Amino acid sequence: MLVGVCDFPGSYAFPPAGYGGIERWLWAVAVGARAAGADVHLLGPGWLPELDADWVRKPVRLEDVNAGSLAEHELKAARYDLLIVGHEYPSLSAWVRTWSQLDCEVATFQHSPVFHHTETAFDGKRSRLYCYSPEMIERYAAHQPMAELAVHLGRDEEEPSAVKGQDLVWLGRIDEEKAPHLAVRAAQMLGRRIRVVGPVFDVDYVRRHEKIFSADNVQWVGELGGRAKTAAISNASVFVYTYERTYVEAGAAVFGESLRAGTPIAALTWREGTCAQAALCDRTGVTAIVSPDADDETASVALAEAIEGATALDCTVVQTVGRHRFAPRRHFEAMAAR
Repeated sequence: MLVGVCDFPGSYAFPPAGYGGIERWLWAVAVGARAAGADVHLLGPGWLPELDADWVRKPVRLEDVNAGSLAEHELKAARYDLLIVGHEYPSLSAWVRTWSQLDCEVATFQHSPVFHHTETAFDGKRSRLYCYSPEMIERYAAHQPMAELAVHLGRDEEEPSAVKGQDLVWLGRIDEEKAPHLAVRAAQMLGRRIRVVGPVFDVDYVRRHEKIFSADNVQWVGELGGRAKTAAISNASVFVYTYERTYVEAGAAVFGESLRAGTPIAALTWREGTCAQAALCDRTGVTAIVSPDADDETASVALAEAIEGATALDCTVVQTVGRHRFAPRRHFEAMAAR
């Protein structure tokens, strides 16, 4: 099988070293495809040139290819079986025009809860859409989505063997939608230290919760990548997951990252059917479901109880389950199967 994994214009490298959503997913699929025995071409100029020693890298984007051009002829001659792309492309007419000439399948994962596809983007066979959670499947039901847990990888982020960590960790972009102040408040209630890892996207949000974020139990780490990021997760006793009431998480990377490292998860959700319920089981984490009408203090109490429950979980079991459920090879094979 020949698989083309397509980049797209963006601000992060392919593969990224730290933050990055779809970029990390595309890299995980490429790694998984190779592990499954497929031949892989990295398509597009965004893939790092230093990959050339180990990968076939072709700096062409389908949406830039003209009909009848040499580039189109070369794409046809390659005889791809499957293209893996960002979720926007099956609805991009210029990309679809070139793809229609290649006689191959396309698969993508829905990484946005608000993107609107064209009616003809997916047929469930030749063009396939995958969604993480029941609520995302319901949201994109018109496009015949299939359930699948997204797998993400960065550079130099191989997880060591699980160890029982210390303190708590929260990781992600720091803004209102991700609501890390709830994780910090829950940690305060338990008298536990928490490391906040990630880039600040919303300075005003941080200022609004300055009293919580400036507490003595909080360590601001900033954005990490590679081994430092992996260490921040694997050295924690519990990964604390939060988000705001109205936000819909499309394909959270942190569940797989934490579980593969052997770090159990305490998750706060506001309803059933979210990514947390899809990703976790009673061996890997504890999920607190709180009414969206509840105030922050009530939600933090429920999250604190979830943290205590997750602390008791066996890190080696967490890692065993995580490495199976969030394995790049398993993920690719699921997406490649019709």
